[in-house]
Order: sequence, then C-alpha cells, then structure tokens
Amino acid sequence: MLIPVRCFTCGNMVADKFEDYQNKVKAGEDPKKVLDFLGIERYCCRRMLLTTVETIQQVIPFYEAIQKRKEEVQSELE
Repeated sequence: MLIPVRCFTCGNMVADKFEDYQNKVKAGEDPKKVLDFLGIERYCCRRMLLTTVETIQQVIPFYEAIQKRKEEVQSELE
C-alpha cells in the first residue's frame, strides 16, 4: 500500500501512525477516537489517514491483462 509519509499540507509525519490507526479501526474502534488517541489533531493530517485507499488491488487486474495480452502477441509472432 502506498501511504503518504508526510501530510501534503503541513508536512507532519503521518506514515508512522498509519499501522496503529488501521489496526484499531479494523478492531472496531471509532476512527475519530483513534485519531485523537494518536495525537493527530489537524484536519489536514486526519484527511491523510482517513482517505488512504489500497490501490494495488485495483491495479493488479490491469497488469495481469497486459501480461496475458503480451503473451498472446508473442505466441502469434512466433
């Protein structure tokens, strides 16, 4: 997953808190309380953690389709 290292707006470190945030939210805790517990008070930094999306799962099907098509083209050329 691509996690921003620093907040785009203020430059505070956010990547070091992401794993704790993710684990606690998956455990069922309220995201607001988790962010408060981690000491993330600025809304710009909160945005960085709240809006991070795992994009690799969205990209993999396209990569696999490209590889498959590449193999098809190679076999047609041979």
